[in-house]
Amino acid sequence: MLKKCKTALEQWYRHHFAREVQEQQAEDLDIKNHHLTIRDTQYFLGRAQFPDVPEIVEVEREVYDGKTPWDAQAFANELKRKQDRLYLVIRKNDHLLAFAGCSFDLQRQDAHITNIAVLPDWQGNGLGEFLMRTLVRKARHMGMRQVTLEVRKSNLRAQQLYQKLGFKQTGIKRGYYFGDHEDALDMRLSLSPAVENHDQS
Repeated sequence: MLKKCKTALEQWYRHHFAREVQEQQAEDLDIKNHHLTIRDTQYFLGRAQFPDVPEIVEVEREVYDGKTPWDAQAFANELKRKQDRLYLVIRKNDHLLAFAGCSFDLQRQDAHITNIAVLPDWQGNGLGEFLMRTLVRKARHMGMRQVTLEVRKSNLRAQQLYQKLGFKQTGIKRGYYFGDHEDALDMRLSLSPAVENHDQS
């Protein structure tokens, strides 16, 4: 009888503790929609919602020459996971210009950038850098040990941005990308308690 009670108590504690952790993580990932200025231009930053998905897919299509590496259902599935996913969008005049997504693994203390894309006409204006810095700050706030990502071997512009933010190449995935089988570079940013540079220019 005592053993049963002890087992039941342990199960209740694990379930209760896991729920509390999930609730805390969801709260940590909350972000308030707000206006912001990047390089003297005003934008609107918000957490991605289901109605944003068609525009997110359209940004992908424009960035990847008509292809959509992730379809609408894949993004919708990601947005359902509010405890361990954060997707951000940047708009101007209600037009979606850029988005980025990140997964947060509390057990492994690993944050992984899943997607980032900026409309071609708006690249070079600091939007991608702002989104990356925002996700890195979230990861640091949540006590993650590192932020990881994959980037196409041919995407030198993105690699330069990631290197600027402190990412280092840690490996290579041969034939990683669907369709053209291009190699991906693994990159990692180790997080420390040091305060991040908040320059968003």
